[in-house]
Amino acid sequence: MEFAVIATGGKQYTVSKGDTITIEKLLAEKGKEYKEGDQVVFDKILLVDNGKDTTIGTPYIAKAKVTGTISKIGRSAKVLVVKYKQKSRSGWTRNGHRQHYFKVKIDSLG
Repeated sequence: MEFAVIATGGKQYTVSKGDTITIEKLLAEKGKEYKEGDQVVFDKILLVDNGKDTTIGTPYIAKAKVTGTISKIGRSAKVLVVKYKQKSRSGWTRNGHRQHYFKVKIDSLG
């Protein structure tokens, strides 16, 4: 089974053809936004294994790329952040955060 390890958004993902991964929101070129159905090319490939040979990058593999299609753009569930300082009469401070994400279906490894 062929697979690759890609780096995006400060994280690493192991992907194969046909997989669906959830990654952090990607920044597009100036003045453009990604939409559902757009093609995404990942060029930071750390490792490629085709079943017989394994290629390891230093740190990345030149001329290797993984392509995928954005299937969904959304925001994850709200994460609550609570601050409380004991003995300072500051009370509770509560904030929420929702992280943007892309669901990407991997089309090809190359």
